[in-house]
Amino acid sequence: MNSRERVLTALAHKEPDRVPIDFGGMRSTGIMALAYVPLKRYLGIEEGSIDVFDVGQQLALVEEPILQRFNVDVVPLDLDALGPWQPYTLPDGTPARIPARYRIEYAEDGSRYILNDEGRRVAAMPPDGYYFDAIYRPLADARTVDDLKAFSWGGRSDEELARLREAAQRLYHETDYAIMGAFGGNILEAGQGLRGWEQFMLDLAYGGPFLETFLELLTENHLRNLERYLNAVGEYIQIIQMGDDLGTQRGPQISVDTYRRWIKPYHKRIYGWVHDHYPHIYVFLHCCGGVYELIPDLIDAGVDILNPVQTSAHGMDPVQLKREFGRDLVFWGGGCETQSTLPHGTPAEVREQVKERLEIFAPDGGYVFNQIHNIQYGVPPENITAMFEAAMDYGVY
Repeated sequence: MNSRERVLTALAHKEPDRVPIDFGGMRSTGIMALAYVPLKRYLGIEEGSIDVFDVGQQLALVEEPILQRFNVDVVPLDLDALGPWQPYTLPDGTPARIPARYRIEYAEDGSRYILNDEGRRVAAMPPDGYYFDAIYRPLADARTVDDLKAFSWGGRSDEELARLREAAQRLYHETDYAIMGAFGGNILEAGQGLRGWEQFMLDLAYGGPFLETFLELLTENHLRNLERYLNAVGEYIQIIQMGDDLGTQRGPQISVDTYRRWIKPYHKRIYGWVHDHYPHIYVFLHCCGGVYELIPDLIDAGVDILNPVQTSAHGMDPVQLKREFGRDLVFWGGGCETQSTLPHGTPAEVREQVKERLEIFAPDGGYVFNQIHNIQYGVPPENITAMFEAAMDYGVY
């Protein structure tokens, strides 16, 4: 059984030869560059480069020798992972590369800024920071429906889609990895990103024509982009990555009623479009936090796969999740706690937790192994290695 077959078997809620493994298949299942450098050193891998394909999160593109070393089954189809590249220096001074399209400004105080095409600072990393935080909300000052209609919502160019199609063809025909297409389709997160967190929460509370227009225009743009994207790559990918962080450590960001009234209808239109037009593609939703109360609605909206399965958050007990939703939902993640065990435990403790999680999630398929979200700076490479080795040792059916 090859990687693509293994993943598709698990997604069909059947048991493959072993639990599939993901490491870097999308932008929330990978590793920070500052953690990737010592991991490569620990594994004795000297060749290659440190390619920071997600500049905001400072994520490294996981290279083929490590994919092979950890028996990874999934790879991303992500435009920023394709190059071209430009030189970059990590916060600790390590030479690296970032996509050539990024413009970085280095301030005298040690801060770094990402600039947009107009030269505006849109994200910032403080002198002692490790990530870029968004500092510009393009629709923060919008007040009328006309303001929304005048906004340029954006999308991929024909040239970018052609590059993605070429990469998808190559991955499909020249490898046996499962391929996850990076899309997004955010609703709540898009509102927070465009309007600002506080303002969009107020928008949801007020409701009315302004919010309705915002959500309609946003969703119509997502659907236009989705159709163009899948027309280009849909025959080659098996999974499409959507995202909307609906949860916090303590539970959902919004009430179930608010989700059903203002977010779910748009999720359903987007995910339903995928199922209607590309029924072979599984809808993967990255959704952080404690979202137990929302899971029945997510399933009804068309979510096939839930990630990162943040079991440290309120209500996200792995036994209960598998028992209640394991027949209808694939769990992708939840394999090791990145807030506690992975950074602070011993390799033996990491192995034991992986073993426990596999015993819970693996039966009857419907599970892909991954740690909970990205591996952060400072996580010992010994623990990372122990985690993936345990996934192989204990993941055999």
